[in-house]
Amino acid sequence: MPRPLGELEDTVMTRVWRWNRPVTVREVLEDLRDDRSIAYTTVMTVMDNLHQKGWLRRRQEGRAYRYEPVSTRAAYSAALMNEAWASSDNAAAALVEFFGRMTPEQLDAVRDALRVVQLNDVHVDVPERAPRESH
Repeated sequence: MPRPLGELEDTVMTRVWRWNRPVTVREVLEDLRDDRSIAYTTVMTVMDNLHQKGWLRRRQEGRAYRYEPVSTRAAYSAALMNEAWASSDNAAAALVEFFGRMTPEQLDAVRDALRVVQLNDVHVDVPERAPRESH
């Protein structure tokens, strides 16, 4: 299971996921500098750490490395949700609490996902959300 990323690690990974292509430290640095002051060596260290942790793969290109993600943002998020759910002593109660905190849009996304997922040929019937009344 992946450990949650630190704030700067998550910021770097978000940039790499968004580009969806191999990137250099310099490219990430320039993008980050749009939002904050940060040193090249800081970004290089973070990306090397992400490589060591298995989040990024890299290949040398000249004197620099090009980094690309090992998995998708969706896979990372799913693994974190699974880890959190698995650590609960009452999985059903945790899900009820989780669903209770969702926005209508998030609940729609859950309904859409359940329509797509099939586990061992078991289909989950998900009722449509009742239309909202206009006021």
